[in-house]
Parts: sequence; structure tokens; C-alpha cells
Amino acid sequence: MLTAIRDFFDKHLGTAAAGADDPHTIEIACAVLLVEVVRMDGEIQEVEKAVALRAVREKFGLSLEDAAALIQLAEEEAQQSTDFFQFTSLINKQFTPVQKERLIEHMWGVAYADAELSVYEEHLVRKIADLLYVSHSAFIAAKLKARDDAGTKR
Repeated sequence: MLTAIRDFFDKHLGTAAAGADDPHTIEIACAVLLVEVVRMDGEIQEVEKAVALRAVREKFGLSLEDAAALIQLAEEEAQQSTDFFQFTSLINKQFTPVQKERLIEHMWGVAYADAELSVYEEHLVRKIADLLYVSHSAFIAAKLKARDDAGTKR
């Protein structure tokens, strides 16, 4: 897996992946969290995958092809991971509070993409927000913005 990540970043972004002591990049960390929201309710919906792809493209300025490759790597990484700490700790080190809030908003956007917010999706976003030290007020503001953008009522 580490080789695939390094190859992706060498080929598509022109940068080496993280060093030998840190196999995850911030891009992978964010993409894994978005992919987890897609998978959380047990039904992988194309609309949720599309919102996650768009979020990755927007957040990191990637082409459609590069974003799709990143999402694919994130899906593989998510299947192999046993917890979220490895991802959230990297995000905590590298992101500002505003960037963390924006990531939570993207996660909410994925959760609301299919117009049905499951309790599992809500629990995951809340858990990640806590691990990222996002304030409750920012968590709620991100939820309401994503809900309004999606046009749902819950």
C-alpha cells in the first residue's frame, strides 16, 4: 500500500509521499475520512461517492483523474485501517481550526448527499469532529450549512 501511495504522489502530484516514519499524507487522511462517511450506512451510493470526489478535488485542487486515484487509494487504506487516530492526528498536526471545520463540513456534505442522514453517519462525523477538536458550535454550523446546501430537513 505504501508503494501505491508513493507512486500516486510521484506520478500525479510531482511530490514524494510522506517520509518513511509517516506513511500517510494529509490528502490520504482526508480522503479516508470522506470515504468512511460513504461506507458508514452500509449502502455505498454513487451520489455520496460523487460528493466525496468533488470534496477531494475542491480541497486539494486535483484533476478528476487524480482525485479518482486518490479516492481509490483512500478506499483501500480505509479497508485496512483499524482506527481513525492515524488520520486525525496527522490532520491535527497540519490543519488550522478553519481547515478542520471545512473538512467536517465536507463530511456532512457526503452524509447528506443521498438526502438521508443515518445515525451511523452522524455518529462518525461527531466522533471525527471530537478527534479534530472542532468546537460544538462549529460542528453544528457545518452540519446546518451542509444540510441547507443539500436541501434536506433533518
